[in-house]
Amino acid sequence: HGSPVNFSGKLFEIHHYGLDPKTELIDYGAARKQAREVRPRAVLCGASAYPRTLEFDKLREIAEEVGAMMICDIAHIAGMVAVGLHPSPVPLADAVTTTTHKTLRGPRSGLILCKQQHAKAIDSNVFPGIQGGPLEHIIAAKAVAFGEALRPEFKEYQQRILDNAQALAVGLIEGGLRLVAGGTDTHLMLCDLRPKKLTGKVAEWALQGAHITTNKNMIPGDPEKPFVTSGLRLGTPALTTRGMGPREMRQVARLIVRVLDRPEDEGEIGRVRGEVHELARQFPLYANRLR
Repeated sequence: HGSPVNFSGKLFEIHHYGLDPKTELIDYGAARKQAREVRPRAVLCGASAYPRTLEFDKLREIAEEVGAMMICDIAHIAGMVAVGLHPSPVPLADAVTTTTHKTLRGPRSGLILCKQQHAKAIDSNVFPGIQGGPLEHIIAAKAVAFGEALRPEFKEYQQRILDNAQALAVGLIEGGLRLVAGGTDTHLMLCDLRPKKLTGKVAEWALQGAHITTNKNMIPGDPEKPFVTSGLRLGTPALTTRGMGPREMRQVARLIVRVLDRPEDEGEIGRVRGEVHELARQFPLYANRLR
């Protein structure tokens, strides 16, 4: 992300492009103007908490105009890209990176796709540059994950993720929460907690007490520090894998809202926790329970 505490911020001079303050969507016009001024060597695209569709074609046009490479990270949306439910940057970018977990639902690992002219440099920088011996069990797990991604059932799974995200987003909005960019086109959503006068840190801990896993997250123009934040990020892939559908998403939304309405009420958090356990029991992690 170009943070000064990360190697990307230490090795490179990073210039961030931003969002339209009214729509909270990427401002591609402003990004083009910024690129003309900065003349970057590479235009980077990808996000970990952007809930709307990324318009890779516009970023390709910007990169070509200023003579820059285009490098995309699709870690969060790779599953949807693989089945055609989100635009793909692969035909447009010089290099594409992704994790193989998240929406691809594989092992914790990574993948780099690139044009032929960059392959040798990338290969040598990965090994021996920054990695050692390969992990054969991870390679095998990747093969299984990629095999699953080729099946029609995987596209159905990705569509269910999107359907569930829409249901969860609607439920949260109906419960009085504000979502950044007004909703989601993907598997994730970002709640702006400022109207509730809550921080992401407080919300995350309160929900954890109810055994609902979320994570605090920065929002556009966040006045709080990164370890406090004003936002909360949620996603639907794990719940979808367990077999939950839109009806359960609406129930989950109601449970989340109840906790955020009374984040210091241990009694209410305990009641929600009991309902969470009951819901989870209906959708076990394994189809055939291990005994």
